[in-house]
Amino acid sequence: MSDTSEKSAGSDGNTSYGHKPFKRSRSHFADRITADGRDGWPVEAGRYRLVVSRACPWAGRSLVSRRLLGLEDALPLAVTDPIQDDRSWRFTLDPGGKDPVLGIRYLSEAYDAREHDYPGGVSVPAIVDVPSGKLVTNDYQQITLDLATEWTALHRPGAPDLYPEPLRAEIDEVMEGIYRDINNGVYKAGFASGQQEYDEAYEALFARLDQVSARLAGRRYLVGDTITEADIRLFTTLVRFDAVYHGHFKCNRTKITEDAVLWAYVRDLYQTPGFGDTVDFDHIKRHYYQVHTGINPTGIVPLGPDLSGWTTPHHREQLGGRPFGDGTPPGPVPSGEDVTPAEQV
Repeated sequence: MSDTSEKSAGSDGNTSYGHKPFKRSRSHFADRITADGRDGWPVEAGRYRLVVSRACPWAGRSLVSRRLLGLEDALPLAVTDPIQDDRSWRFTLDPGGKDPVLGIRYLSEAYDAREHDYPGGVSVPAIVDVPSGKLVTNDYQQITLDLATEWTALHRPGAPDLYPEPLRAEIDEVMEGIYRDINNGVYKAGFASGQQEYDEAYEALFARLDQVSARLAGRRYLVGDTITEADIRLFTTLVRFDAVYHGHFKCNRTKITEDAVLWAYVRDLYQTPGFGDTVDFDHIKRHYYQVHTGINPTGIVPLGPDLSGWTTPHHREQLGGRPFGDGTPPGPVPSGEDVTPAEQV
């Protein structure tokens, strides 16, 4: 996890992007919070705190999943400042610059409580054990799968099945290609240190986007007829694409708004409760353009793109599908977790 949307080794790390080969490392802290507590971390309402940056697509997955499953009360939220300093993710959005529950100024303090002098970077999403103040996990690939399958006793009534067992093999296959070429592909292009490295990432990215567009032309969702984990993972990249990846990361063959299928698909999800109400375009743009100084040394944040189209009709309901399956939409956004709608940014 070598990009600052997840992880930062400080200001020197920020300036190095685009000047060395990009490689995403594995999550160092991969303990799981499970129903049986087999890793020593049992599912328990209120015990843990989910730390996110609204700028980060990997953290964005956990925000969407948490909303759809109705885990807001069971898994309270901490939101970091989208702009990091040399100690990485910080709680400067909170009064006094401290998380009001954990009592820390930097997420790194929870990492240090778990492993003193941990040499790696500090990443989000992260789940922290409130009683001990220790980081439990930063495994962004596993966190949302566990929210869907291990936290079921705490799901809201009507929560959808985001990882249905009969479809898991197909979901996993679809997600693998999306992760390699799209979710991670935009970073491989954006942080490329050489022309060939960039060219290969660019070609793989748009080949996969074309494949996904063709898949979605006649079906509302990626797998089955309901929203699954696969849709969540694709959404968090697509929703950021035109705002940051197209220009900042040089992923500029076409914008998502120029692909009729993908633009309708991502608007459909954005307008579905639990998706768009977690997206903060202000945080997204300021983070990417102001933190990645290695590829945007001026720190200038572009005024565009025009975001007013996000709430326009998409007509994807004509393809059928049941967004929540046999379940129901999530309730209103909890007080204090609301974000500014796209058309008002």
